[in-house]
Amino acid sequence: MQTQTTLPFACTPRTVRHLMLPPKCVLSVSPPSKVRRTHSMPPEKLEVFRSLEGWAAQSILPMLKPVEKSWQPDSFVPDPSLPFEEFMDEVRALRDRTKELPDEYFLVLVGDMITEEALPTYQTILNSLDGVKDEYGTSPSPWAVWTRAWSAEENRHGDLLRTYLYLSGRVDMKMIEKTIHYLIAAAWTLVLRQPISRVCVHVIPERARCVARYTARLAKECGDPVLARICGSIAADEKRHENAYSKIVEKLIEVDPTGAMVAIGTMMEKKITMPAHLMYDGEDPRLFEHYAEVAQRVGVYTANDYADILEFLIGRWRLEKLEGLRGEGKRAQDYVCGLAPRIRKLQERADERARKMKPRGVKFSWIFNKELHL
Repeated sequence: MQTQTTLPFACTPRTVRHLMLPPKCVLSVSPPSKVRRTHSMPPEKLEVFRSLEGWAAQSILPMLKPVEKSWQPDSFVPDPSLPFEEFMDEVRALRDRTKELPDEYFLVLVGDMITEEALPTYQTILNSLDGVKDEYGTSPSPWAVWTRAWSAEENRHGDLLRTYLYLSGRVDMKMIEKTIHYLIAAAWTLVLRQPISRVCVHVIPERARCVARYTARLAKECGDPVLARICGSIAADEKRHENAYSKIVEKLIEVDPTGAMVAIGTMMEKKITMPAHLMYDGEDPRLFEHYAEVAQRVGVYTANDYADILEFLIGRWRLEKLEGLRGEGKRAQDYVCGLAPRIRKLQERADERARKMKPRGVKFSWIFNKELHL
């Protein structure tokens, strides 16, 4: 048995999302009347970000896929235009393929789908980003164009997973829909205003959803090649998105290394968590905690995965080799570059404690109140 390690960035497998777990994080949760604008960009920083619009148009927007070349959810699920009996045959075949998948797998898949379905919140927050300010959803800025198109690509993930889970008959859709309702309606706010902080917030979960290949592998091993293709297709989208956000970070580091390093350090030090942290089904106030424990126990997304992601990004962005950093930037560099080993040590201690604990059962409404051992 494993226990969940509290990570500086608590991420679910989206994807869920990435993971298939995604992008989308929160620094604080508070009633709207108490939300304060913090970390606002000074004019000179805002000008740097705006000066990159031409670069973004040439280097980032081409990483989006044209609609006509993008996969759509209908390619993976039974075709409702078929005669009724043929349609039902496809549904029965889908259900037969999912029979051998364990309940833990479906729980993780549900959590991923719920995270994806909270997409309206993510786009709203990105629209308010300093340097984007797409207040009416029509801005021609490359950053705003990216946000809208990225949201459209992500939207397919939740639609596809939801349809597949619905047809499987393995999950309680009413309880899942209640959880989505609660999550989208929650008072959730991201107070980081600097673009690089928010971009970094997206890179890690997008990467997480790429490296959490367990979902596709297990589906294939259990005899559901269609679900394996679904997970693989979603992961491919997340890989493109991760590359785009990583390129933006690289560019910001190039033009403002100290400011970028401070922003990255601030993001990591604030222990940003996924919005799925606010999951609630009306019954279990610790739903996200219990869900995350299952995800870690079955190996979909673990503390060691998180440490691996940090090391990968530190290497990609060459953070250890940044030179000429001033005061706060140098401190942030030391903190970020030393974080992965500390996470691994915390996980080792958590695993040691877990071996001494008695397993406990937790019921999950998403799978008809079946009890899973944590």
